[in-house]
Amino acid sequence: MLPFASDKHAQLIDAPQQLKEFLLRGARPRKDWGVGLESEKLVVDRQTGEVASYERIRDLLARLEGVGGWEGSYEGEHLLGLQGKRSSITLEPGGQLELSGRFCCDIHCSWRDLSRYRQLVMETGRELDLMFLGLGVQPFTPLEKIDWLPKARYDVMGPYMLKAGSMGQRMMKQTAGTQVNLDYSDEADCLRKLRAVQWLAPVCYALFANSPVMEDNPTGFLSTRGHIWSHTDADRCGLILQLFAPDAGFDSYIEYALNVPMYFIQRDNRYINLTNQRLTFGHYLETGWQECKATLADWDLHLSTLFPEVRLRPQIEIRSADSLPPAYTASVAAFYKGLLYCDDALTRIESLFNCLSEEDFLQLYRDSWKLGLKATSSQGSLQEIAAELLPLASTSLRRQFEAGCTGADESSFLYPLKELVESGETLAEQLLARWRGSREEKLKVLFDRCDFSHR
Repeated sequence: MLPFASDKHAQLIDAPQQLKEFLLRGARPRKDWGVGLESEKLVVDRQTGEVASYERIRDLLARLEGVGGWEGSYEGEHLLGLQGKRSSITLEPGGQLELSGRFCCDIHCSWRDLSRYRQLVMETGRELDLMFLGLGVQPFTPLEKIDWLPKARYDVMGPYMLKAGSMGQRMMKQTAGTQVNLDYSDEADCLRKLRAVQWLAPVCYALFANSPVMEDNPTGFLSTRGHIWSHTDADRCGLILQLFAPDAGFDSYIEYALNVPMYFIQRDNRYINLTNQRLTFGHYLETGWQECKATLADWDLHLSTLFPEVRLRPQIEIRSADSLPPAYTASVAAFYKGLLYCDDALTRIESLFNCLSEEDFLQLYRDSWKLGLKATSSQGSLQEIAAELLPLASTSLRRQFEAGCTGADESSFLYPLKELVESGETLAEQLLARWRGSREEKLKVLFDRCDFSHR
């Protein structure tokens, strides 16, 4: 997220052009393009595998506060995160721990940030008997036994999720993902990349499927997290189909965002609940609400409550991958950075998917959650498509290094994916093959395959 001066950020919106200018602030010249990596981890008790309580996670944060430059982030008396010089640690609604690394020049920089985070958090977590899982869904604890994080925005979002879809609260409290942030140079470049990311969503779900069990049982999905998101809130989740139009632009994204009902606005550090109003941002922009008029801060807050496969914040934020073990986490960034920062790769993505009908593409999208790399379309299986795209990403990353765009060759971060693609067996299927026996035996499988203290 780019920094904004507070006076401008609170500026009243008096012309639609301001919404577009807000998004354009994310544009950078190609020489300044970088990468950001956000990694969520499930926090569980090391002995039982059950979700760790907020009190235990708060103790973890309290021990880390002041170490390595981390400063506590509070809401009232509640410690809810840590802010560092280059990155931050935040908590999701069910206590999932997220590292938001700084926006870096290359993935090596992101990986160093992540490694420092791992060292600090894992050492302290072991003292508290906590385990941190690179896994897309809580493996054991039922939804009703996971407490809400004491955060004001979740007091609004939680109840609304019961109205908007059948699995919204599962999404909030039981899932964890991996996000990648990338740059664009202008409006046309941004829309081309947004379309490409949406076309790649089935490939991503298949390639990074890592959530096959929930509440101790196989779910029938390899990415249960993907299935859960599809039943969360149709207004603000999934694919933005209007972005596939050849003439789509920022106005298309803005129109989508304007038509999404608002959760809240913030005044005097207090959330004002608007969910009972069913007030879209477009209507709020026209009429206001009571004495409140729309500001750029309101627009920014509203954009943060949209959860499609890809969104603008104002960089391009890619959201389809499950939470993953460390060795695979940086692979998500390498996969997308290699493909999206290469014109030849973008052209190939367009040729692969542009010929699919909307119906066929949506079927492939849904099949990817259940079948993984075995899902097929007229263009072949997702395994075959991934096998074609990985070399393109690898070549692109090497060329970025040779052109002086990065400090070191990033293609090595793709190595863990080559074995997955060659075998056609996802991490989820590997986990399912060993998911048997007692709770102790299953915990050992999770420790061996998903514990974030491993490399």
